[in-house]
Amino acid sequence: MREIGEKLKKARLEKGLSLEDVQKETKVHLNILKAIEGDGLTNLSPVYLRAFIKIYSKFLGFNPQEFIPDHKELQQAVSQPAEKTPLRASELKASSIKFNSIKPPRLFIKISIYIIVGLLIFAGLFNLGKFISSRRKAVVRETNISQSLAAVETKRQKSKVYSVSGKSISPFAQKETSGVRLAIIAKENCMVTLKVDGRIYFQGVLIKGRSESWKAKEKMELSLSNAGAVELIVNSQHFTNIGKRKQKLNNILINKEGLHIGR
Repeated sequence: MREIGEKLKKARLEKGLSLEDVQKETKVHLNILKAIEGDGLTNLSPVYLRAFIKIYSKFLGFNPQEFIPDHKELQQAVSQPAEKTPLRASELKASSIKFNSIKPPRLFIKISIYIIVGLLIFAGLFNLGKFISSRRKAVVRETNISQSLAAVETKRQKSKVYSVSGKSISPFAQKETSGVRLAIIAKENCMVTLKVDGRIYFQGVLIKGRSESWKAKEKMELSLSNAGAVELIVNSQHFTNIGKRKQKLNNILINKEGLHIGR
């Protein structure tokens, strides 16, 4: 055991370390380090002694197995007269802190649990809010479409509805003297191209449920990609079934004289 202590001490000094430096890094009590180097290990359990020598030698960069003596040597070492004051129980307990797992305080665990639960609740409420908001927007959109269709239906009931088929011409019941007005209501998606007084005024897809209206001084020229998907309102007169579903109609002329579907 004395040779082990001297070898460890020599290695420590070569590294320029003090016993206090070793104690600070290894958490082994200073008195135990002194006892190992000075071979004064009275009243120290062989089990603890092997552990402390293992920690010390490993810290100095050695293979611990080369320094841990057998059980007989340990028994002889700890049975020798003590040259220094034996370690108190409190000192021994402090030096062995490296072997005890450090458990987090209960308060820290409780706070962590509260934080995790709070985050889960917040995430749930946030997702619920997004769902409610999206449903509310969908309801408002459906309500607007329903109101638009209801308004059109009311006007239809109050006035005579004309049905234009094929390539026929339907005159207006009352001629509009202040210009020409046109409204288109989409029952399905439909590509619409509209010229107002000779100038392209609208070109795009009219989405199902949407409606648009325009006014011209003299005339409008209309092209539809899905004639059966729209209804026309010209100067308060309604026109339905101007063509078949998916039927393309070009050169639809709307003026003060009436509605004409070109060939």
